Amino acid sequence: MSDTTEDAATAGDGTRAVRAGLPEPVKHEPTLPGPVFAAHFHLPGEVTGPYLYGRDDNPTWTLLERAIGELEAPGHEDVETLVFASGMAAISAVLFSQLRAGDVAVLPSDGYQVLPLVRAQLEAYGVEVRTAPTGGDAQLEVLDGARLLWIESPSNPGLDVCDIRRLVAAAHAGGALVAVDNTLATPLGQRPLELGADFSVASGTKQLTGHGDVLLGYVTGRDAEAMAAVRRWRKIVGAIPGPMEAWLAHRSIATLQLRVDRQNATALRVAEALRRRPEVSGLRYPGLPDDPSHKIASQQMRRYGCVVSFELPTRARAERFLQALRLVEDATSFGGVRSTAERRRRWGGDAVSEGFIRMSVGAEDPEDLVADLLRALDESAG
Repeated sequence: MSDTTEDAATAGDGTRAVRAGLPEPVKHEPTLPGPVFAAHFHLPGEVTGPYLYGRDDNPTWTLLERAIGELEAPGHEDVETLVFASGMAAISAVLFSQLRAGDVAVLPSDGYQVLPLVRAQLEAYGVEVRTAPTGGDAQLEVLDGARLLWIESPSNPGLDVCDIRRLVAAAHAGGALVAVDNTLATPLGQRPLELGADFSVASGTKQLTGHGDVLLGYVTGRDAEAMAAVRRWRKIVGAIPGPMEAWLAHRSIATLQLRVDRQNATALRVAEALRRRPEVSGLRYPGLPDDPSHKIASQQMRRYGCVVSFELPTRARAERFLQALRLVEDATSFGGVRSTAERRRRWGGDAVSEGFIRMSVGAEDPEDLVADLLRALDESAG
């Protein structure tokens, strides 16, 4: 039986993840119904009902949207979730549905590497865009007159954290909406809506689905009018997920708590091991007690994520290190059950050093993973 609102608010993370979004049981039917493949639905007479056309809604989306909403804002039935074809589709839907020519948007200067492209497009439409780093709550300094504040905490790939409650309070005082990119934290690590944000936005491609085989995004919001604009944007652009992708995402959520807890615990082990290596500098992981972000992260995050970032002395050293790894794939993205790492500078979009490594810690045995990293560091030294 699906959770009641009260049950969803009080159940543990594992219980909620396993039960999230499931319909009431029907005899001889599967617990999670299969994907519904439909471009159109039977629609005699008046245009009414929940499912009219495949670009607008789909029963498979409905169950997934309900599941994500139960994780992002347990116990809050007034919250709405919309799923998209990718994380960037979700990000774009919020920004382009809420902003008009003459508005001011505040973005992080150290956020996801596609944000500069978004900035250029917003500016082409007449939106003034201001940027400031995530760390030190620097976005506060450029908030005056803003229509929308975009927060990415922890930031990708630098793993800085800002005080979301503080920024939300300041933004709302000035009449601005606040969206938080919750991709790295996941709903089990951080709940932006409970911290006061208007939107929680994420790429479900990452740890939410966790297997590196699905592109997906979502927006969860508390304001009905604002979410109606996001829904309208999805309809106009048509950036919708396929039913198979939506079904795979919902299936994967059942193991989210297991994966997150394993990967987070191993990420801390990895960070602790890397901290002892003299050739490693700039190590960042919010779960480390001495990390610059730990204090504020511990006040607003329930788990610290699966990403560890660090620097090696040179580009050549970083490339030798990546080539020497046996259990870690040289690939972009993060959050999957198989560990990945990459030299971020190769993309050219992040303000990081040539030897900067972003590592996504997977579900391998921590002892094996740490041993592989230390061996690769040794082999790459010569």
